[in-house]
Amino acid sequence: MRRIVVVLVFLAGLAIGYFARNSVGSLRKNGAQVADLAAVEKLHQDDIKVTLSQDPKGLADVWDENGVRINPGAPPVVGKQAIVDDNAKFHSEYPDFKVLQYAPNIKEADIAIVDGWALEVGDTEATFKMSAKDNPSSIHDKGMRLLKRQSDGSWKFALVGLK
Repeated sequence: MRRIVVVLVFLAGLAIGYFARNSVGSLRKNGAQVADLAAVEKLHQDDIKVTLSQDPKGLADVWDENGVRINPGAPPVVGKQAIVDDNAKFHSEYPDFKVLQYAPNIKEADIAIVDGWALEVGDTEATFKMSAKDNPSSIHDKGMRLLKRQSDGSWKFALVGLK
């Protein structure tokens, strides 16, 4: 009998904690945080759009001036202009490169926003062709992205690192 009471108290505590956490979490979102999350989501949508189109201007516009891109097996690319130059070099080497599918999976619960910075973790699925003759290749990357709020309230990538 005592075990049953202990189990019931434990389960009641879990339920109370779950509902209290969810209620307090939803109360903590103020107007600024809601606006920030909407602006971060806009960056996510812009990122998908420009990655699929491979538009050079769009691929640059999602980055902060001091952005850093870290890819496995390559040195970090530091600064928006360096990222633009790195993209141009890649496209000159692979002029027929095409992204067929790009789907970052970052949920609101995976985003922490503090003082004009947002840290998000997640994974990305992508399918691409290096040339028109190549078969499609797929990747599944895990990584983190650090975003920086801009003076106009928009968000840009400050650091992107993939595993």
